[in-house]
Amino acid sequence: MLEHAIKTLKDQFAKLARTLPPVAGWSEMELPTNGWLFLQHQHQHHWPGAQQTMRSSRISQDTAKLFEQAIAPAAAAPRRSSRRSLSRFSYSQHESPRTTNIAATITTDIEDAIAFASPPPKKRRLAASTTSTSAASSPSPPTPPPQQRRQPRTPRKPATKRTDTLTGETFISPPSEWEVTYNTVKQMRSPPGAASNAAVDSMGCERLADTKASPRTQRFHTLISLMLSSQTKDTVNAVAMHRLKTELPAHKPGAPMGLNLDNVLAVEPGVLNELIWAVGFHNNKTKYIKQAAEVLRDKWRGDIPDTIEGLTSLPGVGPKMAYLCLSAAWGRTEGIGVDVHVHRITNLWGWHKTKNPEETRLALQSWLPRDKWREINWLLVGFGQTVCLPIGRRCGDCDLGLGGLCKAADRKKVIAGRKTREQTAAFVEEDVKGAVLLVKEEKKKKEDEALLELVALKQEIVNDTKVGLL
Repeated sequence: MLEHAIKTLKDQFAKLARTLPPVAGWSEMELPTNGWLFLQHQHQHHWPGAQQTMRSSRISQDTAKLFEQAIAPAAAAPRRSSRRSLSRFSYSQHESPRTTNIAATITTDIEDAIAFASPPPKKRRLAASTTSTSAASSPSPPTPPPQQRRQPRTPRKPATKRTDTLTGETFISPPSEWEVTYNTVKQMRSPPGAASNAAVDSMGCERLADTKASPRTQRFHTLISLMLSSQTKDTVNAVAMHRLKTELPAHKPGAPMGLNLDNVLAVEPGVLNELIWAVGFHNNKTKYIKQAAEVLRDKWRGDIPDTIEGLTSLPGVGPKMAYLCLSAAWGRTEGIGVDVHVHRITNLWGWHKTKNPEETRLALQSWLPRDKWREINWLLVGFGQTVCLPIGRRCGDCDLGLGGLCKAADRKKVIAGRKTREQTAAFVEEDVKGAVLLVKEEKKKKEDEALLELVALKQEIVNDTKVGLL
């Protein structure tokens, strides 16, 4: 648009010049570079009456409009650029001194203003492309590779109630990945796993009965050990049971000492309390044991009940003790014995959201295969005693945490555990390589010794042959 305006202005100047009297030294075809100086020169020296003509002439008005449009971008240019253009302004050597003085009082030429204000579009595009090219060619810091996002694991779902669309029957769908979790814990509970050699393995209630006693007495031992185990560690329970089996007074002279129904019925509550003082709530347990012994004598002929209803009718015996006692004493598994470890750990895994052990028992029995009902108590109690402790869980040593199977695992402990295992694996690999190298060296040494012995033997044979020939 600027080029078109300039061309139009030149045409207007040419037409205007043809209508004016000629100026000495200027021809019609050779207009001065500064058109406005030319007009001013004609106005002041050759045609004094031209001022009114300039104001009323259509050509002058169009010229003024075009001039205002052309210099509009220049007006927006910085003040400093205008000063620079003025300082660089040069005049033609043919101009008179008077023309030079007039030029100093007006603005710069249109072409000068346009040139300094903004480059032509073609130049601007070239400059922009050059800048972009240089920016593209200039060295830039390498772009860091995008961080690889871990694929989010499929969220584990708890046991949910579902309905069969064909039959309309409702069933409980087990938690996702429960078998992987179960088998991993089972592997850890086996030697040399991190959860092996738990206290329940050697001092659990099932193992505290005296194997030399009668079957009825053994069942009684199992019941008493379960009644003492509530809110008590297995180690403390084992000590209390040992004292009862060795220090409980006989009910009559000549009768054997130790733990049996007759001796419990005859012992004073204070003596019994003294023997079991180390267990939790020993005062209440003393009272419950004495009351339960009387019920066994009066209603069960001196033996323990063989049903869940009968066992839970005894003072101090709840569902957990009843199911465990029925399984250990009578060899019948009719339910899951859920203690604090089973309740706590299964909720940590997200298998269900239950408020107490009884709710946990019902939830587990709704989907867990029946052949695992007896084993799960032993499995999780030992796991809770060694790895998944109530306070200070060892997530760094747990295969569930290291394998991403436990949503409640401590992240910091898991990271530290992984580093430790990597270092241990590296040491083991180095030791194995060293042992293999040592075996190879010993084997080579033996082969060399055998070869030397063979050479020596051959040399002796040769020497003996030579002596015989001589």
